[in-house]
Order: sequence, then structure tokens, then C-alpha cells
Amino acid sequence: MNASEFRRRGKEMVDYVANYMEGIEGRQVYPDVEPGYLRPLIPAAAPQEPDTFEDIINDVEKIIMPGVTHWHSPYFFAYFPTASSYPAMLADMLCGAIGCIGFSWGCCPGRGSNQPIRCVQSLGAGGSLEKGLAPACKPPVPPYLEAASPACTELETVMMDWLGKMLELPKAFLNEKAGEGGGVIQGSASEATLVALLAARTKVIHRLQAASPELTQAAIMEKLVAYSSDQAHSSVERAGLIGGVKLKAIPSDGNFAMRASALQEALERDKAAGLIPFFMVATLGTTTCCSFDNLLEVGPICNKEDIWLHVDAAYAGSAFICPEFRHLLNGVEFADSFNFNPHKWLLVNFDCSAMWVKKRTDLTGAFRLDPTYLKHSHQDSGLITDYRHWQIPLGRRFRSLKMWFVFRMYGVKGLQAYIRKHVQLSHEFESLVRQDPRFEICVEVILGLVCFRLKGSNKVNEALLQRINSAKKIHLVPCHLRDKFVLRFAICSRTVESAHVQRAWEHIKELAADVLRAERE
Repeated sequence: MNASEFRRRGKEMVDYVANYMEGIEGRQVYPDVEPGYLRPLIPAAAPQEPDTFEDIINDVEKIIMPGVTHWHSPYFFAYFPTASSYPAMLADMLCGAIGCIGFSWGCCPGRGSNQPIRCVQSLGAGGSLEKGLAPACKPPVPPYLEAASPACTELETVMMDWLGKMLELPKAFLNEKAGEGGGVIQGSASEATLVALLAARTKVIHRLQAASPELTQAAIMEKLVAYSSDQAHSSVERAGLIGGVKLKAIPSDGNFAMRASALQEALERDKAAGLIPFFMVATLGTTTCCSFDNLLEVGPICNKEDIWLHVDAAYAGSAFICPEFRHLLNGVEFADSFNFNPHKWLLVNFDCSAMWVKKRTDLTGAFRLDPTYLKHSHQDSGLITDYRHWQIPLGRRFRSLKMWFVFRMYGVKGLQAYIRKHVQLSHEFESLVRQDPRFEICVEVILGLVCFRLKGSNKVNEALLQRINSAKKIHLVPCHLRDKFVLRFAICSRTVESAHVQRAWEHIKELAADVLRAERE
């Protein structure tokens, strides 16, 4: 495919995507396929000769689309939102075209490399850069260096500050003005939690070994213990498994929130048993029911006990750009790290998980490795950021382009309006549920999630959910709140309107009548 054909096919693909998005309401939200449906529909091996673009696009409709769950359908009310917007799609196109691997600001071979160092020797006529071999250009300060991805690095740094200011994060979390903190884009909240746990683990091991050099890493590791609410996401437990540390669940209160008394009791018990508390995850907007751990209570305890406090606001964090919801973030000043997913509810397509730390040296101290082929002259200058030291992978895409496009094309006010619309629709659905005496609301509706159920047994609610998802007109998923089986209704799609919520409720009522009738019979 040459540039001319790319222009033509690119326009066709944009038309296909636009038509898909405009017509998504007419597609069945949940696929009607069985496991293994796809393999018989495609060849057993890659073609020896090229296929045509037309054949590939035809196969998208025939083979791929029948097996797609349409997350952006206005009748998709499962899980939480996954963000999508046209500006972010366009930015992803540009990201793919630039194709940089943004592991560092720049890259210049250091002493000992068997490759000659390419440096800028002078500015040519008109200010152009004239490059040549410069074996005498020695680290740490060659005149200029081959840049790997300055724009990729620097735009991310600025975008994370823009977003931090939207949230009114404490200045300690921002990159600007030579602060100690900063922000980084991770792939997911799961990654952010794992990165925070590993950084906290390294920090506590170094601290204890500095005080008692005879302590081995293994001796410390077997005593480390981390904590989260019993409502925390399963990714927190997975982080503990990968990090090789004990993780204990703190019982939540009647509002499914972690409180100071329960945390303090667990800490005292574990310290008395000789364990070393070192890490705690507080959740703002739990996956099950969008409950909020009490940061103002648990934060001071973590600070006093020298426990790393990581705040996971994967879904709810987007809402904090609205002044009326910012109070839900109160207490973040006690945190060592904070994370939420713009790719859930802030119109930035996956993947884009925003993470901030108060002290970036806590991350770089855990992950920094500098083989010769990655060294460059500015790495210790304090002027730039090498994000490879802030994450688990080495390579990274130019994800900040999506933030830049979305923030500029929507503006803060446009993003706030989007969040407020979803919250208003969730309260509309809540009102409909409360008007029907057969149903109950299970937990306070704060943002865009409504947890509800038929009054009665778990069995009748399981039957209702089975009928809802079998009909495939809307899509919901359940949760358990204590011993109750509960249905979750999350406002997800960028295009969802009141009419879709009303139709979904009418559909649920009809199926509920069928379930209750069958139970009586």
C-alpha cells in the first residue's frame, strides 16, 4: 500500500468507522456466538499472496462484527464506561503514524558502545542540523544527542499537569516548578497498583536494611503485609500475588467503605504478630457499587505508620474535574500515589491510565536500570523525564496525543458537561426503580452507577439477569453486596440519552413480570 492508496483507503475506513458509530444503536449489543466460532471462518494459516483491502473489510462485517460486544452502544449498561471519542480516534491515527517508542527523552550511546556516536556538530545554513561521526563526543555531556522521543515525553509531562490541575491535585503531585512529584500514563489501573506496590516494597526494604544491614531481602519480604478494603478490585489482590507479599482485606462498613477503626485494628494485630505493614490501597468508586473509602480517616493513619497509601479511583476519578464532586477526593493529600483511568469516563480511548506520585524518586529507585545502549547525556540533568523508569515495560506509545486532542477539542467545560449528563441519567434510572415497589435500590447512587434488585431471593434476581442478557436488547452485569445478588446499571455510552434509559427500564420491567409470574407458578 503506497501513500496514494492509503489516502483512499483511509477515507474509506473513516467512513466505515463513522457509519459504525452512527448505526451502533441498531446492532445487537451482545453477540450471539458460541466459543470457538471464529476459527472455522478463517484460513488455518496466513495467505502466501496478498489479499485485497475490499476482502478484508468484507470479512470485518462477516467474521469480526458478529462476535463483538458493542461497548459503545447506548444499550450497553455493563461494567463501567470505556471511553471513545472522535478526537481521540484521530489522535490514535497520528500516534500510529509517528510510531515512536517513547522510553526516554533522548538516546545517545555511551562510553563502551561499539557504535559511533552521532552528534550534531554544527548548525548549517538556515539553522539546519548537520550530523556526523563524533567519536570524541564523550558522555556525560556530548554537544547534542540523537533524540528518541522528546515530544512524546514532554507532552505527557504537560498533559499530566493539565489533568492534575483539572482535578485540583495537591501541587506535590505535579511535575512543574521543579517539584519532587509527577505524573505518568500507565496502561491500566492494574499496572498502576502493581507499580505502586513494587515501589513501596523497594522503599521499605531499603529503609529497613539501612537501619539493620544484617537483614536480608528475603527475611523482610516474608513479613511484609499490604491492605485494601474487602470491596477493592481483584487487580489489587493480583498485585500482591505478583509482588510476593501478603495482602489482607479490611472489612468495610455498612456503606461498603473502609474506615479508620477497622484499619487500625488490623495494623495493631499484624504488628503484634511481627509483620511489617507497608502498603495500602484505598478505593474511590469501587467496581461493585461505587463506594468510597474514607481517605480523611485512613490517610493520617498510613502517614503515621509510614505505610505507602495508593489511591485507586479508576472509574470515579474523571468526575473529580466537576467542582460538585471534587469533595470525593478530599484526603488525597495523604496519598503517596493516585491513579484513575481517563480511558473509562473522560473520552480518551483505551489505553490511558493516569498515575501521579509525590516523589518520583520512589518509582525510579525501584525500576531504574541504565544499560549503555539506553544512556544519554541529559538523563541526570534534572531537566527531563525518562518514563522507562516509571513503569514495567520499556517501550511506550505516544498516548498523550489523545489527551491533548480531547482536552483541546472538548475543553474542561465540555468534559464536565459530559460527566454531569451521565450522572443525571443514572439518577433518572434510580428514580424509575424507586417508583416500582417490586424493586429496591441497594446503595446510594453517587455517580453513574445504580445498584438495584427485585425484592426477594437471590434466585429470582439471577433469573432476571439471565433473561435480560439472553434477550440481548441491553447488557448488564451483576455483583454481590454481602449476601445479596445485585444488578448493576452503569451509564456507559457517549451517545446514551434519556430515551435509551427509559426503554431499558421498560424492558427490565417486562422481564421482571415474566420472572415473578414464573416464580408464582
